Amino acid sequence: MDLLLEVVITFFAILGFGVIFSVPKRVLFIGGAVGGWTWFALQMSLQMGITNVVATVIASFTAAAMAHFLAKKLHIPATTISIPGILPLVPGSLAYFTMLAFVEGEYITGLENGVQTMLQAGAIAAGMVLALSLFSFGKGIGNRYETGN
Repeated sequence: MDLLLEVVITFFAILGFGVIFSVPKRVLFIGGAVGGWTWFALQMSLQMGITNVVATVIASFTAAAMAHFLAKKLHIPATTISIPGILPLVPGSLAYFTMLAFVEGEYITGLENGVQTMLQAGAIAAGMVLALSLFSFGKGIGNRYETGN
């Protein structure tokens, strides 16, 4: 499938989730755009030969960085944009196939899928934490407790 078509489909899928979960109208399309951009970043990373887990870190970092930047500009919570942004990265089908393999008695396949699911979930968290740490760098300076007089 063409990458541009995938990005457009991802945009509309994120819009659908945004409507279902009552995302504010003024950020609905922004969340969809961030989700589409996240999918683009993931697919471009994979096309460059980067492993799936590292590509997920890059895409998650992209989504979280955009969310924090836009949150400051629009004066809204960053999670309003970051959750729709990382939604395309969630390994839901992989988690399903993990459980399916265990139910069918294919324990090795289930373990392989389970490890891959956990690695991808950790990669999403790592990208988001990295972006958060960059955007909060320097906020605590001057607010530390002083020891002594």
